[in-house]
Amino acid sequence: MSVLEEMRIRSLGVIDDAVVELSPGFTAVTGETGAGKTMVVTSLGLLLGGRADPALVRVGAKAAVVEGRITVSDGDAAALRAEEAGAELDDGALLISRTVSAEGRSRAHLGGRSVPVGVLTELADELVAVHGQTDQQGLLKPARQRGALDRYAGDGVEVPHAKYAAAYRRLRAVATELEELTTRARERAQEADLLRFGLNEVAAVEPLPGEDVELAAEAERLGHAEALASAASLAHTALAGNPEDPESVDATTVVAAAGQALEGVRAHDPALAALADRVGEISILLADVSGELAGYADQLDADPVRLAVVEERRAALTALTRKYGEDIAAVLAWAQEGSGRLTELEGDDERIGELTAERDALRAELSVLGQALTDARTEAAARFADAVTEELASLAMPHARVSFAVRQTEAADEASGIDIGGRSVLYGPSGADEVELLLAPHPGAQPRPIAKGASGGELSRVMLAVEVVFAGSDPVPTYLFDEVDAGVGGKAAVEVGRRLAKLARSAQVVVVTHLPQVAAFADRQLLVEKTVDGSVTRSGVTVLEGEDRVRELSRMLAGQEDSETARAHAEELLATARADG
Repeated sequence: MSVLEEMRIRSLGVIDDAVVELSPGFTAVTGETGAGKTMVVTSLGLLLGGRADPALVRVGAKAAVVEGRITVSDGDAAALRAEEAGAELDDGALLISRTVSAEGRSRAHLGGRSVPVGVLTELADELVAVHGQTDQQGLLKPARQRGALDRYAGDGVEVPHAKYAAAYRRLRAVATELEELTTRARERAQEADLLRFGLNEVAAVEPLPGEDVELAAEAERLGHAEALASAASLAHTALAGNPEDPESVDATTVVAAAGQALEGVRAHDPALAALADRVGEISILLADVSGELAGYADQLDADPVRLAVVEERRAALTALTRKYGEDIAAVLAWAQEGSGRLTELEGDDERIGELTAERDALRAELSVLGQALTDARTEAAARFADAVTEELASLAMPHARVSFAVRQTEAADEASGIDIGGRSVLYGPSGADEVELLLAPHPGAQPRPIAKGASGGELSRVMLAVEVVFAGSDPVPTYLFDEVDAGVGGKAAVEVGRRLAKLARSAQVVVVTHLPQVAAFADRQLLVEKTVDGSVTRSGVTVLEGEDRVRELSRMLAGQEDSETARAHAEELLATARADG
């Protein structure tokens, strides 16, 4: 769990330089009126992206600076967001700094890295819920109320919600594919026609693999048949001689004479014998080539008819390669791919029918699951309302009633909605329900959104009751309450303290209070006090323990630190708090 360990505040309001050390459980901030207690709330607000008001800068100072140290766990949403912004953790802690100049300029640093103030605002949603007279965060945001109610409901909502979410994702995929098929029907039909025409052209020619290469070679040969035959004859004569001219000299005769000249003396020198062997090989090779040249010349026939057939076939193949590929191999590859694509396109009508049926089935399924979600949320909302109303009765608001409005928005037509309760309503990834927390502060009052249905002090108590009921299901690790005890005293004040202590069992709680009944329940009590010159220095925010805490509670009770009656009452409050803990 994330914990705000400490804050250092410099030149902010009445605070000159002070360090606020907070408990991981329940911390109460006390002090006389005007001592600067609310600067703790203001400082935390600045750390978490609040508006920078230059009027907050202490007179005579150039800038106000607030620094905070928050421990975070690996994998926390806050830690992940900070790392995305380039921040580095310091031994498991996140360091945050906010500077506000007297001229109104504001700078923010996160984990040693300068960041936009908006990044701190994003972290605020994950780290702290603020409940005060002028600043409310967390559950007052409608976007979080449905999620908080769902977590409070537990398996009753989680099970149908998981099924609903899976069906919703599938419906989105089906709808996307169906829309593509239907909106691009004309384009796909044109594509199919072009493919069909091209495949028919290829099929009519029936090209064979490598046929274009073979025909090109044959055309070259037939086109130069006479020249080839003449060259072969001349070469044969040069090698084998002309039978009609006994005096002619040929290569075969010359090489044979060379061989005979060497044969008689080869025995006298191995080197010469090797040369004689090579001459013999040449003689054999000449005889072979001569024979093949004679055969080539005899077989070669200039056939104009065959040449015409070859050129006609080549023209047909060239017509294909101009359109469908650089050679016949590419044309055949295109035809294979195009055939598969045509099969796909020709199956569009069937596919559209299948997708339409699946879409309708999924929408019907979502209607059932959406109704189950609505029913589960409505049931959980009733339980929640009873629990919070019971809490409020102990917090000096006996006539207040809290409820959840679970409602839906009518869809413009059936095609854009699902059926919930016999109506076509809009729906989304979390169902069709819009959830809003309402408060009726007294009998006869119309329930209104809680931000509008209560005064500042009442609102803090309402939110305390809400947070206590939600404790464990709402994932905010730190709660800050300012003026939660406004208009409360006596037994109700003790109940406020008791409930804050209860909330602190599952989260960090920081409370600015003037009630000793509340402060007595805190795990740590901080005293804010000004010096003679009206400023709060580093030593002006102290952790109270033992006798010092009793004296402060006595002052809060009776305005006198040394009143024996007040001291006895203070000790009694501490004993009561320890007994509850």
